[in-house]
Amino acid sequence: MTAPATVALAFVPYGGGVPAHQSVLLDLFVAPTEPYVLIPLVALMTVLCGLQRQWRDAVLCVLGAVVPVLLNTFVLKFVFAHHLDDYLAYPSGHSVSLVAPLTVLVLLAGQGIARVVTFVVAAVVTVLAGIGLVGLGYHYPLDVVGGACFAVAAVLTLSLLLRPAPAPSGGSPRAGTSSGSPPAASPR
Repeated sequence: MTAPATVALAFVPYGGGVPAHQSVLLDLFVAPTEPYVLIPLVALMTVLCGLQRQWRDAVLCVLGAVVPVLLNTFVLKFVFAHHLDDYLAYPSGHSVSLVAPLTVLVLLAGQGIARVVTFVVAAVVTVLAGIGLVGLGYHYPLDVVGGACFAVAAVLTLSLLLRPAPAPSGGSPRAGTSSGSPPAASPR
């Protein structure tokens, strides 16, 4: 299947049959959203952070993967109540469960080229998974986009909440002084 035809699947409404040879490819695209891929990824990320004694990052790995999924599953899906056949489809839980750990991974990638490469790989995996989810009829395109946006927002919020508090300052200098010392007497 050509790349343009694959991308076009993202805009095909749910319900169209997919030929068997395309279904195998779409199943492959969706595989990264499955727990048997995501749980080992999150576990590995957490262990690596722990080995480096980066405890805040280890906590972000766990909470960043779990909290968005729980909020999506038990709050957002019921708030929006958007059905596809007989299940709540918006925001896509598949997208949330994939994009949340990928967002954590991008945050932990460091600076420079490492972060750029991690971001590009995460974006490509997300787009391919979205194509698979829509192509197989699990979601509409907006379900996937909504889930991805929520996952990024939730992880970034958690990251801010887990940021260490700024060190307390020694206070401000007294009024009328520039350094907290009394003004020097001017020689006359």
